[in-house]
Amino acid sequence: MLDRRSFLGVIGSGIAASGISQAEDAQPGRATTDSRQIKRKKLAIVTTTWKFHSHAWHMGERFLVGYPLEGRWHQPPLDVVAAYVDQQPADDLSRSRSKEFGFPLYPSIAEALRCGGDTLAVDAVLVIGEHGDYPRNDIGQKLYPRYEFFKQVVDVFQADGRSVPMFNDKHLSWKWAWAKEMVDTAREMGFPFLAGSSLPVTWRMPAVDMPWGAEVEEVLGVSIGSVDSHDFHALEVIQCMAERRRGGETGVAWVEALRGDAVWRAMDSGSWAKGGWDPALFQACLSRSQTLAQPATFSHRYPTVEQIRQWVADPVMYRYQYNDGLRATMLMMNGLIGDFTFAARIKDRATPLSTLFYLPAVPNVVYSAALMNNAEQTFLNGHAPYPVERTLLTGGLVEAGMQALDRGRRVATPYMNVRYDAPRKSTFWNS
Repeated sequence: MLDRRSFLGVIGSGIAASGISQAEDAQPGRATTDSRQIKRKKLAIVTTTWKFHSHAWHMGERFLVGYPLEGRWHQPPLDVVAAYVDQQPADDLSRSRSKEFGFPLYPSIAEALRCGGDTLAVDAVLVIGEHGDYPRNDIGQKLYPRYEFFKQVVDVFQADGRSVPMFNDKHLSWKWAWAKEMVDTAREMGFPFLAGSSLPVTWRMPAVDMPWGAEVEEVLGVSIGSVDSHDFHALEVIQCMAERRRGGETGVAWVEALRGDAVWRAMDSGSWAKGGWDPALFQACLSRSQTLAQPATFSHRYPTVEQIRQWVADPVMYRYQYNDGLRATMLMMNGLIGDFTFAARIKDRATPLSTLFYLPAVPNVVYSAALMNNAEQTFLNGHAPYPVERTLLTGGLVEAGMQALDRGRRVATPYMNVRYDAPRKSTFWNS
């Protein structure tokens, strides 16, 4: 087995040169290469479980059957040649997909990456650590084995003296130290590493982005969902917009979290300075929602405070401040809306910038195609279209938010001093 220094030397002349967050010059949000013009590549899928509506169903199957892209059906020039599925319950689909599409299922990650042989035999790895029967810790985090999967993949890279691009679904790990290690390892070893969810790359209504270099004062996201799950999506909505502000990303100084009646008291305060948020941003978010709740027989009436309190049984708020002073609030309000909205207060702009992050309906769920299009770019071009640090920071916010809920007090996050520059070109689908 090669030691770390020897391994770095082996890969130095190849894919290492690509880095993990370069691709500002690539066409954003599209992998449109004609598969007839290039040599097809081999893809291994590593996943916790493969069931109907699971993330493996959302993502892995895009590489089996293709997906719609700009008014045509796009078939990625990658062949799924191996898979590792950690759990196969009664409603498992991996066996039937294996039989239909002709790829083997292997009993270990190493065997899948080597396709049953002695050396790395694939050109890319799709890691999906979501869904399945896994334990929770004392603050409610589900201990998905994303870090463990990553380590086993990297062990193959190190042993075989070659690395390939990797995609990691959603947050990197439930534990900050492990997530940071994953990013550092990818950078040190030089393989392209993309992560995150569909929200930053799906369509927006209207199709707007945060103006590049804007002086942003306060941001707010209102969404559906639950902690340790949809909170990641809601925070990622905020982060993919906030990272474009003047000076780039600077990291987060502290996080606090409220639940239940405490959220209503924060709303009543009427401002960030008093412990709440800007009411104009809240109104802008609700005005973008396509699922705003209504009383019986009504349509498109803005809800009263009393109605909001009646309809939302368990409001959750994460409130945090970036190191450069930007103020941010994430609200999960099941019963009020059923989608993901965003608004921002920009200096010298009279009205908030706001938009809906659009998620098309089941069963087509084309937002996962938008995400896999970016994974496809990474696999084919050896460049991640946007920085993995976005996912690192967003996952850290989830962990800190859950800690703050558990402790009932603000959590200082000096370790979350993540700095990066987002690509200037927008990377969400807009056509």
